[in-house]
Amino acid sequence: MIEDRYITLAHGNGGRFMRELIEGLFAKHLANPALDVRLDAAPLTLSSDRVPYITTDGFTVQPLEFPGGDIGSLAVNGTVNDLAVSGAEPRYLTLSAIIEEGLEVACLDRIIQSLARAARDAGVPVIAGDTKVVPRGQGGGLYLITTGVGLRPRHRHLGMECIRPGDAVLVSGPVGDHGIAVLLARQEFDLRGDVRSDCASVAPLAAAIADMDGLRFMRDPTRGGLATVAHEIAAATGFDVRLIEAATPVRDAVRSVCNMLGYDPYYLACEGRVLAVVAPELAEEAVARWRELPAGTEAKIIGRICEGRGRVILETELGGERLLDELEDDPLPRIC
Repeated sequence: MIEDRYITLAHGNGGRFMRELIEGLFAKHLANPALDVRLDAAPLTLSSDRVPYITTDGFTVQPLEFPGGDIGSLAVNGTVNDLAVSGAEPRYLTLSAIIEEGLEVACLDRIIQSLARAARDAGVPVIAGDTKVVPRGQGGGLYLITTGVGLRPRHRHLGMECIRPGDAVLVSGPVGDHGIAVLLARQEFDLRGDVRSDCASVAPLAAAIADMDGLRFMRDPTRGGLATVAHEIAAATGFDVRLIEAATPVRDAVRSVCNMLGYDPYYLACEGRVLAVVAPELAEEAVARWRELPAGTEAKIIGRICEGRGRVILETELGGERLLDELEDDPLPRIC
């Protein structure tokens, strides 16, 4: 039971207060048979006929809570998604929490509850973790670092090297929701809106098309958005990526904020979308499979891969073309 209202340095000193924090908050919400807070390491049960995949990520989003999610759900879903779009089934998570002195215990409790709920929804237990407390002014309230382990069938091969000219580019839903939701939550521009982050696990979306022989590549377009993933494809393959503005789903509210503040939705982070490249003859089937899922009802074919010089070209709604430059400045820092 944690009686303090705020986190203090004593909660990170290894003594009674730290034990109460771990047992009374983290272990209470993250409880599962594989989690033993008395151990310094956790055993893994892996499969001999599948390839283990591992990923790690850090989360520093501000504010810590925003419409549609928070740093806790973001940490779980972001890590699960990196495994899922690699073709792996997420199996385990670890969690490291860097807590700033002065953070409200009630806020931390809400975030860890949300994190635990996201892990349960994804079917992926948190099996090990660590906490540290840093002095006031040396952190952003709370930083989370997660590591995920998943298993991928040995016969499944995805990668940019599989992409061919003529392939179709798909996206599972509207883009830019997360970036604009966090921007509005910061209240820096005196704007209000009802945009919610798309923060969610994309594992069901990835699994829905993972068995398609013509699936070449998947990625969740987080920092830098669709344009950045497109540039990664263009740089790796030497092909042009042609995106169709009229086909790309963007919510009206997101587009309105972008127009007012000069942002481009192609560069804004998503946290619950999949960009996929598939053989052209399978594009309609892949979109149909996505649309059968709640998270994929607005899936679209948004472009194609062409012979070229490694450029990203946007075919505009007015019938023209413009080059989408590679991202240099960070338009929205600390977005995830």
